[in-house]
Amino acid sequence: MTRTEIGHCSCRFAVTLIEVLIVISVITLVMGLLLPAVQQVRAAAARTKCMNNLKQIGLAMQMYHDQYGSLPAGHTSQRKPGGMPLSGWPLSLLPFIEQPEVFANAQGAYRQTSDPFINPPHLGLATVVPTFICPSDGRAYSAQLCQLSRIEIALTCYLGVSGKNDAAHDGVLFEDSQVRLQDIIDGTSHTLLVGERPPSPDFQYGWWYAGVGQSGSGSLDMILGVQEHNLLPLTAGSCRPGEYTFGAGRLNNECDIFHFWSLHSSGANFCFSDGSVHFLNYSMAPLLPALATRAGGEVVDGW
Repeated sequence: MTRTEIGHCSCRFAVTLIEVLIVISVITLVMGLLLPAVQQVRAAAARTKCMNNLKQIGLAMQMYHDQYGSLPAGHTSQRKPGGMPLSGWPLSLLPFIEQPEVFANAQGAYRQTSDPFINPPHLGLATVVPTFICPSDGRAYSAQLCQLSRIEIALTCYLGVSGKNDAAHDGVLFEDSQVRLQDIIDGTSHTLLVGERPPSPDFQYGWWYAGVGQSGSGSLDMILGVQEHNLLPLTAGSCRPGEYTFGAGRLNNECDIFHFWSLHSSGANFCFSDGSVHFLNYSMAPLLPALATRAGGEVVDGW
């Protein structure tokens, strides 16, 4: 009598190659559907966090104005006696973004030497301040070695809007500026204050603590015009003289340091002079020169 005859089965079940391929295809399809969704969620979270950083900066600007009667200088030149030469609005805002210790250390360091690029005593030069970092740019979460200057540098993803360009001084944050809110005749809700631009690929530009920029005015470090010029060709003439306008950029393109852009899709976040934060699409590039001036008299509707 066989096993089959007494109710026992010696058969073994197996999965065919076709069935394996079908399962793999289904898994691949599901993963293909899920990954973009996960990436979109992460991108949306990073964009929201970035907007929150700019809101903190906008609020700090208002608090600074309430205390001192004007907005901080976009960049402080070496010509001004005392103070903190070659620093800019990020350093001035430290007490208002819960960074009093970093600010106190900077004050002490400047009393020892007016050269802010000596660390120590200028520990802030390589101190990362999370409020100044867009979450989409992981490079800025740690100090980076500047390839040209060969020093450790902490970076910022947010630059003050100096106006149309470095020389115009028609915006809100430029070299030695002391703009009051009442000076913004175009309206604080229609005038740009701070916008996004990632640091340069070689980390030579985009320093928050102090910097000379491309012309000694801080341009490209903590301030930038919306139609900025390349005043001193930085890559052996590979970047055109300008003017550069708001548009998409790439982290490995040195020439993209001359205009506002972000690692978010299709546009960048901007803080306006009233403290509000808005995401502006790259298609709005023609409107930015009017939004960048504080008293240009331009009428900008529907932005």
